[in-house]
Amino acid sequence: MVRADFIKMLEFIMDCISIIVPLLIAVAYVTLAERKVLGSMQLRKGPNVVGWYGLLQPLADGLKLFAKETIKPTHASLVIFIVSPIWGLTLALVTFGVIPWGNGIVMSDINLGILYIMALSSLSVYAILMSGWSSNSRYAFYGAVRAAAQMISYEVSMGLIIISVIICTGSFNLTDIVENQIDLWHIVPLWPAAIMFFVSGLAETNRTPFDLTEGESELVSGYNVEYSAMTFALFFLAEYAHIIFVSILFTILFLGGWYLPGLDLINFPSSWLPYLYPTILGFKTSLIIFLFVCVRGTLPRFRMDQVMMLCWKSYLPLSLAWVIYTATTLL
Repeated sequence: MVRADFIKMLEFIMDCISIIVPLLIAVAYVTLAERKVLGSMQLRKGPNVVGWYGLLQPLADGLKLFAKETIKPTHASLVIFIVSPIWGLTLALVTFGVIPWGNGIVMSDINLGILYIMALSSLSVYAILMSGWSSNSRYAFYGAVRAAAQMISYEVSMGLIIISVIICTGSFNLTDIVENQIDLWHIVPLWPAAIMFFVSGLAETNRTPFDLTEGESELVSGYNVEYSAMTFALFFLAEYAHIIFVSILFTILFLGGWYLPGLDLINFPSSWLPYLYPTILGFKTSLIIFLFVCVRGTLPRFRMDQVMMLCWKSYLPLSLAWVIYTATTLL
């Protein structure tokens, strides 16, 4: 009995490692891809010195951040100050436990996957609030308050948009949502909701043009202004892990997940499927991440009042009306 429990625990640990390690590598190289794309958009090369075409640049940056000395402000609440980035990265990684990478390729295929995701995304606000408050700096606190207001506001509209997808699917299970899109992706009938979800995802991840929480011209660096070295790197990893997660969630909800039109008509060997499904999902996710980067390179930053007005006076009534329209249409 003890041996069986040990084997189960070992399998669980291996499952966690098989998700976390590729995810951290993906986060590192998303930063490189972003810098390369922004360099091309601005007619420059981007990282091209460390390694072949700059491929070792993320590893060099990570090594530099983890090797530097962590500065601990004397006026900070030290325990909360250190726990905040760890809490933020942990929440960003734990949400990937319910993501299906293919039909049956999932760590935990729970029936309330959407509810689990919304609960954890709500808790991520506390990591930013804790970091801004514990730093005991006015710039960090202003950035944390902005982030909390922005993330909580756009979570409401994202939740209503997800409800419209749930109404179409009849299930909170992410695998069921993907299976419901074999014949028709949700982005076709629900394209207004998809656009609102993408913009809300930009605001939820504090990305341009909604990066008011890290406005260098106003707040120096926002809620993470007092962080350095490894603690800053943890916030950096959490931010990009959240971007990847929102892109995967958009793909699952609106782009058919790991399905392509006509894919079910081709008789692939069954041994190919564990590699084919994650590849398709990864390709679609990469396109959404590319859109994230393109938005950063083209749009200017909004004012804070414009960001909040867009949510409460535009997206909230529109997403609520879309839920009512979807429900009445299906009825």
